[in-house]
Amino acid sequence: MAEITKKNDFVEIEYVGYANGKIFDTNIKTEAKKIDLNIEASPLIVCIGKEMLVKGFDNALENKEPGKKYKIKISPEQGFGKRNPKLIKIIPISIFKKQNLNPIPGLMLNLDGLIAKILSISGGRVFVDFNNPLAGKDIEYEFTIKRLVTDETEKINALQDFFFKKRFKFQIEQSKIIFDKEASQFIQFFKNNFKELLGKEIEAEEEKKELVKKLQ
Repeated sequence: MAEITKKNDFVEIEYVGYANGKIFDTNIKTEAKKIDLNIEASPLIVCIGKEMLVKGFDNALENKEPGKKYKIKISPEQGFGKRNPKLIKIIPISIFKKQNLNPIPGLMLNLDGLIAKILSISGGRVFVDFNNPLAGKDIEYEFTIKRLVTDETEKINALQDFFFKKRFKFQIEQSKIIFDKEASQFIQFFKNNFKELLGKEIEAEEEKKELVKKLQ
């Protein structure tokens, strides 16, 4: 009998996301080329049930057979949310000019770390939409669970990619994961997440050294 996925499993997936029949996201190189996205094919490892993907996609990974291809449709509520009229802001055009920006309707900008779309310009006012571009839209995913992931190193790196957005060297010691000291700034924010997902405490190398000194 084929192994079936369940909540809390770590899995490697390949996927293509569609909105209005067009690809908006993928980790498959041949599909990425179709939208002029130049990426290296890279596996994505996630923990099922921990919302490392949009909720509808995350839920769909349960009770699936590795190696089979699936297709799902996801509502806005289970995807990128409904459109929120409160996220449409009016910004004086002078703010853009100070930044040497020329607001044009339809233009996508990164404003203070948020993706925004210029809707219209009226006099000295610019109407800017801070909703996710996919908010309010039904989306679809085609995906294959390539394999169940059991290796601890792969799991730790997957969590680093998701929470830290970068990787640090580490060593596994029984019930602890010891990261290089450079990771200390991240550890204080995400130690509970690692504990929940891996059942291990995490600390930085410098913290470990301080503890050893106190015990001596």
